[in-house]
Amino acid sequence: MPALIYIHGFLSSPLSFKACQLQRWLAANHPEITYYCPQLTPYPEQTRRELELLVESLLPQPVYLIGSSLGGFWASWLVEKYNLRAILINPSVRPYDFMPQHLGKSLKSYHSEAVYCLNAQHIAEIKSAEVTPKRKKNYWLLLQTGDETLDYRDAQEKYAACKQTIEEGGDHSFQGFERYFAPCLEFLSEES
Repeated sequence: MPALIYIHGFLSSPLSFKACQLQRWLAANHPEITYYCPQLTPYPEQTRRELELLVESLLPQPVYLIGSSLGGFWASWLVEKYNLRAILINPSVRPYDFMPQHLGKSLKSYHSEAVYCLNAQHIAEIKSAEVTPKRKKNYWLLLQTGDETLDYRDAQEKYAACKQTIEEGGDHSFQGFERYFAPCLEFLSEES
């Protein structure tokens, strides 16, 4: 049975709007696909290990990835390590650039009472997970130019040789993502 892993963004959770919307759509339209959306911390090494363990527990069955924001960064790591296919939604290209502003502060999850505190080691950890997209046919980049959190042009440049859909307007959440559910699944299930 195929598995789809939705990787949420920084301080988000499996309760995010896109994650819940996708889970409901898959249950109604593709019950043969097992949906996973692990609760991830902002701690890079812990997140990397959790995602690798999850993927390795699912292989050799087909594993599909959808990553939003920081989740797109992690999806890229998994694409390159395991030769998977991924949809990247307004992905964070250089998350270590925004991390310094959060060092030493209490960071609260958007959907729970969980609180985190980043330190300089976490910046080094996330830098060590950065990849250059080599498996270019394995990526589909979904960007909206109205992203108020990240400059869409950074991702456009990093994934220049990959499939891209760039919409004018929108925001960081990628308005109307549900329009892409069926095409995304079609892309993810193609042979690499």
